[in-house]
Amino acid sequence: MAPKDSTFLGWPVLRQLASGDFLGRGNAVTSRRTRETEPRTSTADRVVQSVCPYCAVGCGQRVFVKDEQVVQIEGDPDSPVSRGRLCPKGAASEQLVNSPTRQTHVLYRAPGATDFERIELDEAIDMVADRFLASRRAKWQDHDEHGRPLRRTMGIASLGGATLDNEENYLIKKLFTAAGAIQIENQARI
Repeated sequence: MAPKDSTFLGWPVLRQLASGDFLGRGNAVTSRRTRETEPRTSTADRVVQSVCPYCAVGCGQRVFVKDEQVVQIEGDPDSPVSRGRLCPKGAASEQLVNSPTRQTHVLYRAPGATDFERIELDEAIDMVADRFLASRRAKWQDHDEHGRPLRRTMGIASLGGATLDNEENYLIKKLFTAAGAIQIENQARI
């Protein structure tokens, strides 16, 4: 065990000489604070696998959770896409989750209004569904000018996000196709 760091004998150079660690690559150059520091990941209750939300690459992430709070996000070494690596933005995902400015409520700005108001999620979903159906109904094309069947709507379109997986994109494609939309695209393909 190294002497206390606060004394003259605790200086790193003296510890190096006393321990024979002449290159300064071992415990001789490690401070007491460093030795006592514990990584946030070691105290996590569980680790959840996830995918980075930022771009189309789909890097794997390991989300460390303690007391139902995200304490750290790191690259997933088991991911065949990123093999444990994350870009600076992906590495900062924990800040996205724990930011004090993160919006956690649905905000709605009525037509002509200047301010947003807080509404319930169920109300927002109902509003989106009502507008979806109204737009589909208003722009429905049953036949073209020659009487050929079209059975489509030009009133709705879909642009999927790149962080959606194949299954989610498949279901979105089926939903919009069943609704009669023909303008269906995905960010990952653009």
